[in-house]
Amino acid sequence: MDIFTLSFWGISIVLTGASLVKSKEKTFEAMKKSKKMMGNMIGEIIGIIFMIGLVLTFIPPESIKSVLGSENTVMATIVAAIAGSVTLIPAFVAFPLIGSFIDVGASIIPAVAFLTTLTMVGVVTFPLEKKEFGLKFALLRNIFSFIAALLIATVMGVLL
Repeated sequence: MDIFTLSFWGISIVLTGASLVKSKEKTFEAMKKSKKMMGNMIGEIIGIIFMIGLVLTFIPPESIKSVLGSENTVMATIVAAIAGSVTLIPAFVAFPLIGSFIDVGASIIPAVAFLTTLTMVGVVTFPLEKKEFGLKFALLRNIFSFIAALLIATVMGVLL
């Protein structure tokens, strides 16, 4: 396990212990509620795993590595950003999908570009946004979001 995972485990254990000391009843009630919430989400979690499996089945790891690998980072980032801009999948599916892409050899900058444009830019939802907010606002928001997504990807690449 990495240091972040160990840190989260440590913090969780300490805070759970503090909660138990303060009020056992409320802590156990919260644990029961969280167990029920997890039970309600299990179908979505299985769906996410299924979707990632499908994507990785139809797109071989070699293809992901060749398109999103580190050979031509600039081109890979632009391709990933455009793909993310026109893709409409929920963020809770996108995060593990991007993790899988990185596991099979995708570079971090294109992966972050795909993820940020996926969540910030909406080519598919543009007609609705234009109708509700006007052409100028929708166009400017999407352009600035695309630029910001590329900046975020670049910063993440430099930091990591």
